[in-house]
Amino acid sequence: MGLLDRFRRREGAVRRTGDGPTTVRTAGSADTEHLREWATQRRGVEGFVEPRTAVSDVTLLLVAHDGEWTRRRVPSVQWAHEFANKLGIPSYDAAVVGIPQRMRDYNRRRKESGL
Repeated sequence: MGLLDRFRRREGAVRRTGDGPTTVRTAGSADTEHLREWATQRRGVEGFVEPRTAVSDVTLLLVAHDGEWTRRRVPSVQWAHEFANKLGIPSYDAAVVGIPQRMRDYNRRRKESGL
């Protein structure tokens, strides 16, 4: 391994953030494929693009008509909106519009049923 190879960013690689011990896994092709399959197997899907935080890179939250949801890391905010557009899914900035109530209701129902 050459000296500069250590600094090249690889798909799915872990990167250090700041000076602390926190590491963040980057988005990879498995994340993209999961999002694509999930969105095409459900109806009424909307995308909510969540901004980068101290603990996580940009994520795309997909929520179906019944509140079922999935979330994966994505390369960028722009990438997330373009991905949703290609699939015909409306996408929103989660920091602006928030998370839909149907997702919270879905989580509550699952918790009450013991799942």
